[in-house]
Amino acid sequence: MMRRWTNILLLIFFLLLSFSGYSQQRFPKPEFESGYEQPSPTTPEPRAAAMEYADAFVLLLVLSLAAWLVLKRRSRKGILWLSVFSLFYFGFYREGCICPIGAIQNVTLAFFDKNYSFSLTVLLFFLLPLIFALFFGRVFCAGACPLGALQDLLIVKPVSAPRWINKTLGVIPYIYLSLAILFAATGTDFIICRYDPFVSFFRMNGTFLMIMLGIIFLMAGMFFARPYCRIFCPYGVLLGWMSRFSWKHLSITPAECIQCKLCAHSCPFEAIDIPTDEKERPALSTPANKRRLIISALLVPVWIFTGGFIGTKAHIYLSKANPKVYLAELMISKPEVKSDPDNLDVQAFLQSGQSMDELVADAKMIRSTFFTGSRIMGGFIGLVLGVMLMNQMIFRKKPDYEANKTNCFSCGRCMDYCPVGKEGVGG
Repeated sequence: MMRRWTNILLLIFFLLLSFSGYSQQRFPKPEFESGYEQPSPTTPEPRAAAMEYADAFVLLLVLSLAAWLVLKRRSRKGILWLSVFSLFYFGFYREGCICPIGAIQNVTLAFFDKNYSFSLTVLLFFLLPLIFALFFGRVFCAGACPLGALQDLLIVKPVSAPRWINKTLGVIPYIYLSLAILFAATGTDFIICRYDPFVSFFRMNGTFLMIMLGIIFLMAGMFFARPYCRIFCPYGVLLGWMSRFSWKHLSITPAECIQCKLCAHSCPFEAIDIPTDEKERPALSTPANKRRLIISALLVPVWIFTGGFIGTKAHIYLSKANPKVYLAELMISKPEVKSDPDNLDVQAFLQSGQSMDELVADAKMIRSTFFTGSRIMGGFIGLVLGVMLMNQMIFRKKPDYEANKTNCFSCGRCMDYCPVGKEGVGG
């Protein structure tokens, strides 16, 4: 087992070396006699439209193949090698761009800003994984996501976290998604792309802080499997919603479950629901528990109101992330900064020809947008918390070991542990 992972890591290492010398500029560098050195680009160069459509077609093929491998072939090995291909194609070759996760921000900004537009391929990258999740579960996470593949290959000895910790951490992706939409809608920043922990590896550059963040995620992922996917990924929220109502989904067993329990600990992501203990049902069906369920349901509006109130109070702080708001406050509170030649933001504004009154007016409009957006964001997070607490009081009967449709990454590990349908056991 360790030899197999060692070979995979060596393969990744040598391919990284080969890719580091592959990237070339499409246009020659200009020659300067002043000693000027052209800086290295931090984002991939734009692709020709035909090549972007080719990328979208590759994504469609990978998603289709992943669905076939999970639902028909039931092949964990096939999913593994497909994810390795996606890691090198969408990750190292395409340098993490176009990314369905980051496309959340493009779609959001285009919805709120009529002057912003994006290509059809960005929309395809955003929609295709969601459509496949609605029909076949989270096959994007299984075989097409380079971020997930990079983490998945480095799982060594996964450990289980207490259930309450998993439930608590499960709120973070909703907060991250809300902030990403808020910042994109106000034209403030694309925080998903800015704080992607693995883009530094894919593009062979990045700040020291981001490189260290990526290393921390990978090292933590050796024991807490796929930490970014489970704790932070905002796109995972949308995929989980779609997968919850999926038409077909990965099943642990191809036939009737024989309750052998072999799959119980096969999932490193703790996405397998175990059969319900019938002894717990009377306790959960007591009048006291029913009252708690009613109370928790009635408290959902309170959670929404509280979240909205906190979001409203936080809008001033959040709006300072916007460059115009920050610049306006800086120049009002510290007028002497106008004479500071080292402050490039201030000097660029002074040379832009825009008046101070216009800057302040723009900042006030942006802050007003943050006021509304932060209130909605807070209310949404309050709704999520209220529903999560209410779900703890609901009894759902589960007769067999089943993959949790919302949280399952469709990686196929559990299928290898099931003896049903294999030679000599279960038919």
